[in-house]
This record gives sequence, C-alpha cells and structure tokens, in this order.
Amino acid sequence: MNERPPAKHWIRRIGPGLITACVVIGPGSIMTSSIVGANEGYAMLWVVAVSVAFMLLFMSLGAKLGVVAAASPGDLIRQHAGKPLAWLLGLSVFFIAAAYQSGNNIGVAAAFEAFVTSKSMVTGLLLFFNAVAIGFLFAFRNFYQMLERVMMGFVALMLISFAINLMLLKPDLSAMAAGFIPSLGHSQDMLPLLGLVGTTLVIGGAFYQAYLVRQKGWTIDDLSNGRIDATVGCAIMFLITVMLMSTAAAGLYTGEPVKLANPVEVAQSLERTFGPTAKVIFCFGLFSAAYSSFLINSMVGGFMAADGLGWGSRPSDFLPRFLTMAALVIGMLVGIAVQQFNFDRTPTIIAAQAVTVVAAPLVAGVLLWLTSSRKIMGTHVNGPLTIACG
Repeated sequence: MNERPPAKHWIRRIGPGLITACVVIGPGSIMTSSIVGANEGYAMLWVVAVSVAFMLLFMSLGAKLGVVAAASPGDLIRQHAGKPLAWLLGLSVFFIAAAYQSGNNIGVAAAFEAFVTSKSMVTGLLLFFNAVAIGFLFAFRNFYQMLERVMMGFVALMLISFAINLMLLKPDLSAMAAGFIPSLGHSQDMLPLLGLVGTTLVIGGAFYQAYLVRQKGWTIDDLSNGRIDATVGCAIMFLITVMLMSTAAAGLYTGEPVKLANPVEVAQSLERTFGPTAKVIFCFGLFSAAYSSFLINSMVGGFMAADGLGWGSRPSDFLPRFLTMAALVIGMLVGIAVQQFNFDRTPTIIAAQAVTVVAAPLVAGVLLWLTSSRKIMGTHVNGPLTIACG
C-alpha cells in the first residue's frame, strides 16, 4: 500500500512558473491589457488565450532544458555554437531587462503618486524599495526558496486585488465568453494587440525557466513537475490578464476611442465611475505587479548575461547577482529621472524595443534549437509537432 504523500508535497511541484508569471504581469502588461479592454471591450480576449498557449509551449521547453541538460544554457551554447552567440544572447537580454526595469520603477512610482503628491517622497520610496530588492539579492547565499515564497505572496495579492475590482464592476459574462471567439475587434487598431502579445509572450522569461528549475533543485526525475508548474504559471497569467482586460471593458469601454497614458489614468478613470475603492484596489494590484517584477526581471537579465559571458549561473555565484544589481540600479536611475525631472523615456523604450526585435526571435530560436538537439536532450528531444509549433 502506498504511503500518503506529505501535506506540502504539492509545493514541490510548482514554483518556477509562478516566478515567471511575476515577470509577465508587470506595468506594461497592466497598461496594454487596460488599453485593449477600454477600446475593444471583451472582443480580444481570444488574443490572450493564443499568447498564453505559446508562452506555455516555450516555458515547457525552458523547464525541460533545465532538468534534462547536463550544463547551464550558456555553457551549452558555447559548447555547440561558440562564444559569440552566447555573448550576444546574454547581453541582449541584459539590455532589454535593464531598459524595461525603468518601467517597473515607474509602475511602483505611479502606484504611490496616486496618493502622494510630493515628488521627493516618491523618489525616497523608490530608493527604499530598490534597496530592499538589492538587500534581498545579497542577504541569502542561495535565495531561491525565499524568492519562491515571496513571489507566491505577490501572485496571491494580484489575484485577489484584480478579482475584487472585476466583481465590483459586474462584467457581462456572456460578452466575456463571446470574446474568446476570434474576431478583428471594434477599432481595427492592431498596435495595442501586438503590445498585448509582446507583454504576454515574454520569451526571455520562458528561457529563464531553465535556470529556475535548476535553482529549485529539480532533476530529470522532475520532468513532469516542470510541465505541471509551467501550466499553473500560465493559468495565472491568463487569469490575471483576462481580469485586467475585463475590468477595463466593464468600466471604461463605451465604443469610442479611449486614450490612457499611464496606469494611474486607468485607476483615476475607474474612480470617477465606481468610487475611490476601485482606485485603491487597482493601485494595490499595480504595486504588487510592478514590485514583483523588480527582482525577477533583473535576475533574467543578470543571470542570462553572466551565463552567456561564462561568469556563472548559480544563485551562490557573485557575478550573476552583481549584474542583477546593475540592472536594478540602471532601471532605478532612469525611473527616478522620469519621475523627478519629467525626463523623456521614449528613447529608452525605442532602444529596448529595437533590441527586442532581434533578441526575442533569437532567444526563442536558441531555446527551440537546444531542446531539439539529441546530443543535448537525448530521448527527451522535441518531437516534430513541438518543433512545428515552436
């Protein structure tokens, strides 16, 4: 007779996917989801489903690479393709992470600016929360377990906050269901939809699954756990993004174009119609989304860059943590400049997007190539259908 598994057995089967969900659900995701919902109603919910399906595919590939391969992704790339590709991949992801880290800082600042008028106080809060993130990075020699617990808390806060807001607005359930039937929407404006795909299908985060599963201590015996974990993480991304779009659809959609410049405008628009409670809850969720992305987004850039350069990839290694800190500091400085001096962030965004145009397909291609190599994956190599979908 088999023994009953311990109560905490289920925790062993999830973790990395939840952490990746915190990268995906950030200020950019909140903003694009709200814009699409405000201008398209529920009509584009099917785009979320398709984007999350592809994210699940690549997250599963990342998890499989991490548990099956004998070496880190950077080592594998150097062994099988040479140093230049490893350097290009790592440094490109670092640049993107550092550039978009400014968005996380601006998201945290926006949550405070909705209630605090003093710019110096908001700047002080940004400095404090960045210091906390850096302290967390160096306080633990192997910080994965603590990171996992903290991110589980942030995911719970996001789910609760956005679910309460959505229930207060009483969405049209039949219209929500109809939104999963593919259509071209109402406005015919494709740019926000591309933004929605880009903030949901985050290839760098999917690739980083290979590092997270190794940090959790999973081996080839945990291959099924990697699939379950990726599915749970993607289900959370799907739920939160659908709630955000549906909140904007229920609260802001009128059939006329709606212009939203930042997440605070979303909160203020909800407040005008549904009272201060909607604004407070929305900003609480915004803070949770932005700050949960702080450390993870920087870790994606720091650890992948260090691994690509051959400087290590384990949580106990110093240089990956140093590069993670560098991404945090760069993002903080840009965020403070935008908040304090009305600095034009547009060149930073354009530069990051330009690199993304090259780096995102490169990262996806390398991940697909590594997991399709029999030398690396053995009997766990990708099948024809996986390769075709990838």
